[in-house]
Amino acid sequence: MNEPSYEQFFANFSNYTRMKIIIALADGPLSVNELTEQIGDEQSNVSHHLKQMAHCSLVDVKREGKKRIYSLNEKTVKPMLAMAQEHVFGSCTNCAGDCRSCAEGVR
Repeated sequence: MNEPSYEQFFANFSNYTRMKIIIALADGPLSVNELTEQIGDEQSNVSHHLKQMAHCSLVDVKREGKKRIYSLNEKTVKPMLAMAQEHVFGSCTNCAGDCRSCAEGVR
């Protein structure tokens, strides 16, 4: 078991910007400009995060002319996101989907 690999993989899900990108892509493929508009961040920052996410195979990239279209990895990330949503909105009765409030109660 390669611990740094696990750490890098899960670090993507603990990053606020990357989670916003993942959630935006859950509804379907988007270009960098569409992601930038949807999550309200700078294009350069979104591009930087997408490059790292593509390196970890969290997102797939397809070229359409000059555009790059990003989508979630269907085999791994989409099922993980579905499982996380099921937990947060179905199994976690302490916070009713607001895990920030739940985490504050633990401190």
